[in-house]
Amino acid sequence: MKRGFEIIRDLEKRILVIDGAMGTNIQSFMLKEEDYRGKLLKDFYLDQKGNNDLLSITKPEIIYEIHMGFLEAGADIIETNTLNSNKISQSDFGLESLVYDLNYKSAKLAKDACEEFYKKDGKKRYVAGSIGPTNRMASLSPNVEDPSYRNISFDQLKKAYIEQIDALIDGGIDLVLIETIFDSLNARAAIMAANEAFRIKNITLPIMISGTITDKSGRILSGQNLSAFAVSMKNENIISIGLNCSFGAKDLNQFIKELAETQNLFISVYPNAGLPNELGFYEESPEITSKCIEEMLKAGYLNIVGGCCGTTYEHIKAIANVAKNYRPRVVKEIKRESVYSGLEITKSNRESNFVNIGERTNVSGSLKFARLIREKKYEEALEIAKEQVENGAQIIDVNFDDGLLDSEKEMEYFLKLLASEPDISLKPIMIDSSRWEVIENGLKVIQGKHIVNSISLKNGEKDFLDKARIIKDFGAAVVVMAFDENGQADSYEKKINICKRAYELLVNKINFPPEDIIFDPNILAIATGIDEHNNYAVDFINATKWIKENLPYAKVSGGVSNLSFSFRGNNKIREAMHSVFLYHAIKMVWIWEL
Repeated sequence: MKRGFEIIRDLEKRILVIDGAMGTNIQSFMLKEEDYRGKLLKDFYLDQKGNNDLLSITKPEIIYEIHMGFLEAGADIIETNTLNSNKISQSDFGLESLVYDLNYKSAKLAKDACEEFYKKDGKKRYVAGSIGPTNRMASLSPNVEDPSYRNISFDQLKKAYIEQIDALIDGGIDLVLIETIFDSLNARAAIMAANEAFRIKNITLPIMISGTITDKSGRILSGQNLSAFAVSMKNENIISIGLNCSFGAKDLNQFIKELAETQNLFISVYPNAGLPNELGFYEESPEITSKCIEEMLKAGYLNIVGGCCGTTYEHIKAIANVAKNYRPRVVKEIKRESVYSGLEITKSNRESNFVNIGERTNVSGSLKFARLIREKKYEEALEIAKEQVENGAQIIDVNFDDGLLDSEKEMEYFLKLLASEPDISLKPIMIDSSRWEVIENGLKVIQGKHIVNSISLKNGEKDFLDKARIIKDFGAAVVVMAFDENGQADSYEKKINICKRAYELLVNKINFPPEDIIFDPNILAIATGIDEHNNYAVDFINATKWIKENLPYAKVSGGVSNLSFSFRGNNKIREAMHSVFLYHAIKMVWIWEL
């Protein structure tokens, strides 16, 4: 069952206004410690002043009054008072046991306020369940002395978010708003938690995404630029992407422009009332804030507008008065492209030509790397990854499949170290393993849109689709090996039949984005002395042509070194073979590339 998706019709007709700062308006009540505690926590052992989410239980009349104030000012979307209503954030106040009540009662308060206004004018308002980032980062270490350390795990975040979203749904929210994102791995945990909560409740709600950039270069705190952040946030239930908090609206203009020109989603902005002064107060007037937002409205960038820190009822009223004079941005049709990201994006398209995957960080591809990992010389191992980037690798393949290694632990540890090296982590990672648990663990420790290598039909359709669903939920791309229940595809016919079957299962059964599918139709060794092997190279090239002609948007990859395996030790012949093979294989790709 779907709920809340009628907002799409409203967004196509007009600019919607989201409310302003809950915290700023709470401050105006000059509350004391006993106000936060109420009767419920009168003798509690920890102070609660500043735990604004708690007021939904101990001072609900104040939260309701603030909601009504924003509705009077013209808000169409009301956020629940739940930015920190998760177990991780509430652990600072010792209130983990109140998480369900905090979210349920906050959602009910916002819903009651919206319904009260509906009685007045018959106009639908929407309740957005506010999901904050917590005060921890899943993708980076808070300890400069130990880059592998994390004070939160992906699984802990996801579990906490499921609990929060479950209660918000019970309270009647219309939308899930994942906001103030400073680490896209945290946000991915929230997206996956939302989808899990939807499955549990047998209901689907629209998801809004809103990041916060920390400087004028346009990067979020974890280091991703805006393009990489946007690519990392793909999911079929997401209806909007935008920015909140950050700095004032004036300085967000160029970044909202970038989102509006590159994203096929509704675009939102709800900035702070300028930058805080030396005392932490926001001084930008409603007139200035609304004027700066109007510049973006004039340019046709926006669908949702509002305010964040420092914005009052007057700010929202001024923004609403401006917004009603403009038409909403029409969501763009964008070209389907294969785009991956680390801190920055890598595209696989005609302009990028041939994409090089560095395999020196694969224990099967580099004896030196394997030795360094066995000897725990991780800094030297990272240098190999850095050298690959410097030498032109656009994607880094990481693999620890070795009988002498604990591949699951090594993958997690190495990727955590890699995340602290911006020269390396700016590139997307190909998480490569024959063990599914290694792949899944790797996806949980690095932010970005990465590539899984690989899955296949070897163990049947159910296993294939189960793994593909998880990869899709992580927002990752996938390498599909031409391998089925009967073994590896070694002929042209087997290659195209397996790839066709896999493509149709992925695209038609689970709506997997076709541009995120990369087929590996098996480059096999030629000149082995066995007649049946002589046509392997031609079969791969012809299969590549067929895939590009018949499986729209899918990409093709292959391990070129396999071709010349019979000539190992004779590098000149191998290099010549590789050059000729790549010339013909790449030509087949771009003849048919859409």
